[in-house]
Amino acid sequence: MNSFPKLVFFALAVIHMIFSPLYAFQSTDLISEHSFTEGIEGPAVDKAGDIFAVNFKEQGTIGKIDREGNGEVFIRLPEGSIGNGIRFDKDHNMFVADYAGHKVYRLKNGSKTPEVWAEEIAMNQPNDLAISDDGFIYLSDPNWAENTGNIWVVTPSGKVHLLEANMGTTNGIEVSPDGKLLYVNESVQRKVWKYDILKDGTISNKRLFFSFEDHGLDGMRCDIEGNLYITRYDKGTVVMISPKGVLLKEILLQGKKPSNIAFGGKDGRDGYVTMADRGCIEVIRISHPGSYYSKVH
Repeated sequence: MNSFPKLVFFALAVIHMIFSPLYAFQSTDLISEHSFTEGIEGPAVDKAGDIFAVNFKEQGTIGKIDREGNGEVFIRLPEGSIGNGIRFDKDHNMFVADYAGHKVYRLKNGSKTPEVWAEEIAMNQPNDLAISDDGFIYLSDPNWAENTGNIWVVTPSGKVHLLEANMGTTNGIEVSPDGKLLYVNESVQRKVWKYDILKDGTISNKRLFFSFEDHGLDGMRCDIEGNLYITRYDKGTVVMISPKGVLLKEILLQGKKPSNIAFGGKDGRDGYVTMADRGCIEVIRISHPGSYYSKVH
């Protein structure tokens, strides 16, 4: 008898989440579970619409998946290297953050040969990266053991400079569509910071953009309107936050550990979410085309 009210309450709560404007069940699988290892990360979409992510079948690889979900090993990184974040620049060169080797690889447009673009032994483990239209690469650099982190920048000539040290566990990182702002989140501290990007690629005017009360933060990307999509690790959602810092939507996923997101598809509105607990990529629909998509199509 006492369990009946609890069941009713649970059912009403689920119905509320489904029909609430903040929540939406939209996730489908692009590729089957466990196609990737639990280290799946760094989704990025090239001009042709193919999706790339690290650790396909085994650690140290980069997988290539088409929009129909057909996957293959694209390349194997050099021995000892394990990729994390992947991004393409406006010239369609691929950059890969190697968290095991303290470096960033570049694969020139059309090449399958990774070359060391930047290396800094003082890095903890370059985790994710974002690229400005001017060719500056911004790197998050967490130290998980101590719950700290740094931000680095790699200049268009490949020089590495430390922008800020002794932060929280820096993880997701993104440049706004107009190139004026840098967003960096701290996973353990559950905060998102916003900076102004100066003409020389450095950053200033740090301020708190958004703060969460629970669950971790991982990768994030902007759409063309400047809305920020953040993967909520261990919560199993992607949140959409406006440029003014207003939570607009929370999209529920099938898995609980989304590690990153990238935008693509025929109209740029497919969000490809890498799932660490499921070893696959889930697809959600978003409100506007992704920022990078709009610049290469």
